[in-house]
Amino acid sequence: MMQQAIPFVGGGGGGEIRRVVEENPVVVVGRSGCCMVHVVRRLLQGQGVNPVVCEVGEDADEAALVSGLRGADDDDDIDLAAAALPAVFVGGRLVGGLERLVAVHIAGELVPILKRAGALWL
Repeated sequence: MMQQAIPFVGGGGGGEIRRVVEENPVVVVGRSGCCMVHVVRRLLQGQGVNPVVCEVGEDADEAALVSGLRGADDDDDIDLAAAALPAVFVGGRLVGGLERLVAVHIAGELVPILKRAGALWL
């Protein structure tokens, strides 16, 4: 599977990234070259999903970026610190960071979330 990566330099790409999040079933936002982005992508690919990866520059303010990308209906229980980059969005909603994604996967909730978002058909 080929990874689709969209580079965004600096922290000013929030509007562009929001558009990508709204238009794609699964999006990972992370720093360019971050090994944790690779871990998130591999976990999602293991479930049969090929996420879009948005890469931001080193100077991006991750708290402001993730906060700005959160939808109005996103779960308030997701602490922004837990949703630090890389941040995973499924169906336009913030799932969280790597730790939260792994917890959702271990709990058996990831596949149903992916199916509801239209990222999985089986």
